Order: sequence, then C-alpha cells, then structure tokens
Amino acid sequence: MFKEFHHPDEKQRAQLSRQLGLDPRQVKFWFQNRRTHLKNQLERQENARLKHENDKLRVENLSIREAIRDLVCSCCGGPAVLGELSPEEHQLRLENARLRDELARVCTVTSKFIGKPMSHMELLLAKEPHPMTGSSLELAVAVGVGSSVPSSKMPVSTISELAGSTSSSTGTVTTPMVTASLPMVSIDKSKFAQLAVSAMNELVKMARMNEPLWIPTIPSPGSPIMETLNFKEYLKAFSPCVGVKPTGFVSEASRESGIVTIDSSAALMEVFMDERRWSDIFYCIVAKASIVEEILPGVAGSRNGALLLMQAELQMLSPLVPIREVTFLRFCKQLAEGAWAVVDVSIDGLQTDQCLATNTKCRRLPSGCVLQDTPNGCKVTWVEHAEYPEASVHQLYQPLMRSGLALGAGRWLATLQRQCECLAILMSSLAAPEHDSAAVSLEGKWSLLKLARRMMENFCAGMGASSSREWSMLDGFTGSTGKDVRVMVQNSVDEPGVPPGVVLSVATAVWLPVTPERLFNFLRDEELRAEWDILSNGGPMQQVLRISKGQLDGNSVALLRADHTDSHLNSILILQETCTDRSGAMVVYTPVDFPAMQLVLGGGDSKNVALLPSGFVILPAGSTASGLGHKARGSLLTVAFQILVNSQPTAKLTVESVDTVYSLISCTIEKIKAALHCDVC
Repeated sequence: MFKEFHHPDEKQRAQLSRQLGLDPRQVKFWFQNRRTHLKNQLERQENARLKHENDKLRVENLSIREAIRDLVCSCCGGPAVLGELSPEEHQLRLENARLRDELARVCTVTSKFIGKPMSHMELLLAKEPHPMTGSSLELAVAVGVGSSVPSSKMPVSTISELAGSTSSSTGTVTTPMVTASLPMVSIDKSKFAQLAVSAMNELVKMARMNEPLWIPTIPSPGSPIMETLNFKEYLKAFSPCVGVKPTGFVSEASRESGIVTIDSSAALMEVFMDERRWSDIFYCIVAKASIVEEILPGVAGSRNGALLLMQAELQMLSPLVPIREVTFLRFCKQLAEGAWAVVDVSIDGLQTDQCLATNTKCRRLPSGCVLQDTPNGCKVTWVEHAEYPEASVHQLYQPLMRSGLALGAGRWLATLQRQCECLAILMSSLAAPEHDSAAVSLEGKWSLLKLARRMMENFCAGMGASSSREWSMLDGFTGSTGKDVRVMVQNSVDEPGVPPGVVLSVATAVWLPVTPERLFNFLRDEELRAEWDILSNGGPMQQVLRISKGQLDGNSVALLRADHTDSHLNSILILQETCTDRSGAMVVYTPVDFPAMQLVLGGGDSKNVALLPSGFVILPAGSTASGLGHKARGSLLTVAFQILVNSQPTAKLTVESVDTVYSLISCTIEKIKAALHCDVC
C-alpha cells in the first residue's frame, strides 16, 4: 500500500486497520513513521551524492590552483597574466564561499550552545561518539577522601554493587535502563537545543541570584538555610520556557547549597549523565529512569554540550502521594575549569503535535545543580522547581509538597551527601567499628551490605503509587488509621529473592507530635523494640553485628537477634538498616533465616536470600508557614508492612488476612503513640 499511496486517506487507513486488526491510529502513525524514514533515507542518499560531488570539485579546484601557479607565458617565458575567470572557476569560487559561510554559521550556533568558541576542527571532532568512561562515583569518592585501601581487599564487583552501579542482581528490584520509545520524530531537534539553552541560562541565574528572588527560611539548629522562591520576582525576571501553568497545578521551588565528599565536579557530573547510576544513587527518590534519545553527545568526546531526552518517575515513599511521571531534557554544560551545570526541563511546551500529547502529571521547570570544585570537595547548589496537580496528593502531604521539604532541593542534596559519605566511609575505613564482631570476615560484611542494599531498594520500590503498583483503599474499617490505610496484593511465583506465595502489603501515614529525631531514635533502638514490634517476643533485641555507614550514629546496617537465651537455630534474626539526614529518616527491616545468614556472613552470595522488608519513613512536619498550624513541630510517620499470608501463589486473599494486617498496623501505631506519650492522633 505504501508503494502506491504515501498518504492514504481516512477510508484507506480504516480498511487497512480492519484487515490487519490494528487501531486506526496505529496505521496512521505507521505511515507517518514510514514517510519520515523514507525522507531520511532519501536525504542521506542526497547528502552522500552532494558530498561526493563536493570532494570531486575540491580535487579539481586544487588541480586548477597547481596549474595556475606553474603557468608561464609561451611568448616571453615569464609568469602568465590571468585574464577573466572561466564560468567553471567562477562557480567554484561561489560554492566555496557558500560552504565557508555555512560552516561559520554552524560554528557560531554551536559556540552559543556550549558557551565557548568553537573551531572548525573541534566541530568535526564533536561528531565522534562519546567514549564510555571508566570513571565511577565510588572511585571518585575514594580519591576524594584519600583512601589507600589495597585493591585486593576491595573487590570491584562488590563496591560497584554497593555504589549502585549494577542493580540487576537485586532480584526483586531492577532499574529499566533500555531506551524508551516515544514518537519524537515530529519535533525539530533544534527546538530541543533552544529549550535546553534557555533552561541552562535560567538555572545558572537562579543559582547565583539572591534576594529578592530567593527568600531564606529560618533553619533548625545545625541545618543549612533552605531558600524558597519569590514567585512574583521570578515572573518578572524570567519568561516561562515550558508554557503556562495548567489549571489545577500548584508550584513548588527551593534552593539549597552544600559540600559533597567527592574528588571533582566532573566525576559527579558523570553520575547525573548516566541514568542508571543517577537512579541508583537516588533510589529513594527516583523509582524509574530511562534515556529516550541522545540528542547531542557532547563536544570532542566530553560531556560538555551533551543533551539527553529522558523519562523518569519521581516518588515520595508513601502510597498516599502519586508518582510524578516526567519527560524532560537533561543538558550538561561546563561553565569554567572545575565548574559544571546540569539542568532538567520538561518538554511539555514542545508537545504541540497530537501524537506527542501526554497525560501530564508533573512539569519540571528548569531544575538541577551547579557544581564547583573546592579544596574540601564539590560545592553543589541545587535548584528544584516543579508544577503538579495538588488535588491528587493526600492532605497530610500537601503542606510538605508545597514547602519543598518532600521533593525539594534539600531532599535531593541531603540524599546525595549521605550516599557519597556512605561510600567514602565504606571504602576508606575498613577497620571494624566499635560494635562490630571481629569473628565476621570482611567478605561477610560486604555480602551483608549487598543484602541490605537489596532490602532498601525493595522497600522503596514497593512504596510508590504508580500505574504498575496500584494500592487500594481499605474500606469498612474505622479508627484513627482506617480511612488512610492502603493495601496491595502480589502473587510471587519463582521470583528470585522473594518467598513464593501471596504477599499482602499494607501502608498508612499518621502525624505524631514528636520531633523526627526522637521518633527515629526510638524506632531504631533495639532495647526499646519490644514496645512496638511483635517479632521481639516481648523482650529487648540483641545486636549481633553493626556496620557504620555514616558519621551520624543513625546511618548503619545491623543484624539483631530476638531472644539471646535460646539457641541460634531457634532465634529470630532481623536485618535492619537505618539512615537519616536533615530531610528525613528511614528504619527498614526484614526477618531472615539463620542458615541463610550464616551463608551470607561467611561471604556467600546473598542473591537468593528471601526478603519481605517492612519499615518506617519519617518526615519533618514542616513549619507554621507551611499551613500545618498547631501541627508544626511534629513528624509525619509512614508505616509499611509486607506479609506472606499464604505460601501458595494461586491462593485467594481472605478477609481474615486483611483483618490481620489491619490489626497489625493499627496496633503498631497505637503502641508507638503510647510509648512516646502522644495524645494527638
């Protein structure tokens, strides 16, 4: 059909769709793509022909120049005096002038794009593919802290898995890094470049400007100053590059600066430009990430000027807040020696073609970070600016989202600092911490850390409210938590690292009138665990092993035993990881079999150890300005449990199982309230 009709009408497309069993839109898009493919093929052939002719003309031009230089007069034997140029020579001169003008114009546009002068030779080199660099975040961190650990003591594969450079072995959690498929052929790539340049200029200005554009907030003791955007001043200083804010959307914007423990800004920039390493470092924020297309590879084999089209799902660790699905450009630019900037911006303003219309759930206005090398590490200035529909967010979280405490600059920067600090400590200080057992080998500790990493990724991946993981509201229950409880059922069959059967997940959130620090210290204290955890058998837990992962005492991986009076084989082991920074805290744990942990602590492979992690996410309740009023000095606690209710994957969920998990989560919250003397629900 395409050979006969490149542009079939509606009737012909309808007939084809009936014959092939396809949707008419699929037939329409197929012809569009086919026409574009044919057009590109013809253009490539024409370009090749013109290039061949141009090369031929260049050779002829050189021959003519040589002939003219050696030309002598036949009468006197002296240099010949040229008369008027022949039509062919005149045409060659015109063509050469046109090519020089076109090359100069391309160099000018490219120079504006990357922000520095561009020679003709550099432009040709920029067409070479960007080589895969061997540098990684973990090596940069190690150099940054002056590590001198022998390579024989640090297996590269182990460190790579801890740093998040490979996640495929986690079994239950994988980050899809294959390029996605989006019909982007209808958008001129030059529009992408223009949007990226505009977004980069806005980001750099917003990172450098102060009041009245940015309004500093009063920080808590020991915390950096977080700044919120003055939207009136913003509208005066910048024109919107992604179009007008949709109806029902609200804005959030914040800025924060800090020092990150890493060798150079270039090493940190590489993390942002590698979608898998980026999503692994920010696994508690980035649920999924993929590169749709590499628009520009960068100049002369570097990342300077690199432009990527990406898709990502950004999450709060709560089923009460929907995941933010964004399609955006990521542009990298070298501002100076030892200074880089990486900016993200949504492409919503470019989606004018009907085939590109998407269900916009979040718009990412120019956001990102400016990186600057310093003697103490890399100074990062982070700007986060987004628009989203507030009606889809639970009321408990709305003030947090608007204030920027949930997904703002502070959370991104605090997570980055904590992760880099964790890698630095794990790779530069291999001596056993004070509470560690000397009987556990170094290989056993690495294996335990990998298992804890998988547990954390599993927990975070299961908390988001995305289309692939749909939570349901638990109806028919009353009480302080009944209306806000969410449940999800999964049938696990032959999934590595997950016990087979019916897994019931339950989660809810509650506000508590205690500080995040007090709540975190209570939940992570093994001596107080019996006050809320039924796995403790009514007594305190005994710490078997502890591995520190940060300068703060709360960042660690621990192995706990429920009843130290029983034999090893009859006691319950709990693998627990706790992490905290100024943006919040987590306590995640899972019961583990003693024989499996013996294998892990002996340095064995932890891939097949079955995990069903549960835990707590603690967020600061915000300030009075955020709208919480009398609830301004508390904590927002999210509780999530995963329970194997039936070992048969084909079994049906029963009402008794739902009653059990609801009673468990309600009882746990009430015990926490009672232990902390909370009178407010």
